[in-house]
Amino acid sequence: MNDTTSRPPLPDRLSIDPRSPHYDAEIFAHDVGIKLNDKERFDVDEYCISEGWVKVPAGKTLDRKGNPLLIKVKGRVEPFYR
Repeated sequence: MNDTTSRPPLPDRLSIDPRSPHYDAEIFAHDVGIKLNDKERFDVDEYCISEGWVKVPAGKTLDRKGNPLLIKVKGRVEPFYR
C-alpha cells in the first residue's frame, strides 16, 4: 500500500531544525531516510545533495545555546522515502 503519488519530491537541501529555512513539515509527515556513500545513516540533522554533505551531531557536545554541535561529513548523499 505504498502511495508514492501523494509524497512531495525530496529537495536538494533539507534540515530537521524547524528554525532553519530548509525545513519542510510536509516532507517530515513521511518517513525519510538518508544514505551516505551507500550506507544508511540514522543521525542526520541536515543534508545537501548538490554539495555532497550531511551534518551529524558530534557526540554529546553542545553549543552555547544547548543544541548539539554538528559536524559536516562529505560523500554521496541519497535521500529516500522508507
